[in-house]
Amino acid sequence: MSDAMASSGGIGVGPYAELTFDADGDVDQGAQDAVAALEATDLLVFAHGWNSDRSTSTRLFDRFYAPFPGLVGPGVRLGYVGVVWPSIRFSDEPIPDFDPHGALAEPGHGTALDPATLRALGEFWPGRVAELDRVAELLEDRPESAAAFTEFGALVRELAGVDVVDAGEAGDPVDPADAAVAAAVTGPVVRDVPAIFTLDVLEVCRALTAGLAEAGAPDGGAAAEPGFALGGGLRTLWNGAKELLRQATYYQMKRRAGVVGERGLGPVLAELAGRRPALRIHLIGHSFGARVVSFSLRAVPDGARYVKSATLLQGAFSHYAFADRLPHDKGSGGALHGMQRRVDGPVLACHSPYDSALKVFYPLASRMAGDSAGLLGFDERWGAIGHDGVQAVPGAPRLTLDAALRAGVPEAGCVSVDTGSVVRRGGPPSGAHSDICHEELARLVVAAGRMGR
Repeated sequence: MSDAMASSGGIGVGPYAELTFDADGDVDQGAQDAVAALEATDLLVFAHGWNSDRSTSTRLFDRFYAPFPGLVGPGVRLGYVGVVWPSIRFSDEPIPDFDPHGALAEPGHGTALDPATLRALGEFWPGRVAELDRVAELLEDRPESAAAFTEFGALVRELAGVDVVDAGEAGDPVDPADAAVAAAVTGPVVRDVPAIFTLDVLEVCRALTAGLAEAGAPDGGAAAEPGFALGGGLRTLWNGAKELLRQATYYQMKRRAGVVGERGLGPVLAELAGRRPALRIHLIGHSFGARVVSFSLRAVPDGARYVKSATLLQGAFSHYAFADRLPHDKGSGGALHGMQRRVDGPVLACHSPYDSALKVFYPLASRMAGDSAGLLGFDERWGAIGHDGVQAVPGAPRLTLDAALRAGVPEAGCVSVDTGSVVRRGGPPSGAHSDICHEELARLVVAAGRMGR
């Protein structure tokens, strides 16, 4: 029996199974069989976002799913699925009330990579021990040398895979609203490389160091450095260098999330629905996991009605993703334009103003994608759906969490829900990005899926 077929160890609800995908979207067959065997009327399918290891994702699923049995009506028999895919969470990105004491990087750790993060990076980028050891050495020593920054930038580009020209295929998930690249084309292409990896590394690290200060750097971070300023010494800029490494993992996760969703999760769910046509499926995704479940909608056959709701928690992708027309380019739509119509129910975009990862770093990295923001300004053009909800979709309502729970949500279409009343805790640099384990959010999923008492 494979690990993926293991019973719901560590999960307090059931029946439960995990779907495990590799970076190419290939599913563990044992996991797929275990999910197909779940007896349920309604299947909750939750894709994690940032993740350090298998145990982290399992504990997150356990915490998030815990309230559901007491919230659904008597005719609803829930099945629970955790979607596990290769992603990474730096250990200084806390999940409130979730991480055990001592699991996070110690305050004052500064730019050095703590052992847990270095170990996670090794699993995220296998076979790159030498490069990662050198990256860790530079971040710990913080040499005041422009040549050291140049070396660091080259190592990060190599780790992120942006120094290699690789051929795309027709249907590759491409998001013009996120990355200012053209729609997917057939035949060999050169992937667009965000300018954050091609601009002068000192200028990039300077901008990222300033972003850390804006987000409220932890002890030992940019804001705590004596004499911190944009024109300060090179030693200070290693704070931004560590953030550049983090951005490289985000770039890789973003690409993987689209692939896993469209080529992995989507086809698996379509096959399951074909075998069990009465099964009602409810998609849930956090951060880049919201991108996973959203891109899975591309694999829903025309006319199929098995996806009954989608709840996106602090989604780390463009707020224009579902738009038929981009405000700054009327000839183009978002990467997922019209996909909300493949859901036989609402698509809820939960957003919070306390999410520093999406408020500060998402638009900052997007601004450095090398494309002019035009009249709108980069904040509007490059915003994340988890920061300010769905944009440029006519008729999409905007609700507070209290209003959504009190009066319910619309039966279909995109709906933005401000969850800042509960998603509000977490330290720098990510803020409240991972503050998602709340009964109120479980009730929101139940409301979207019409599963309540």
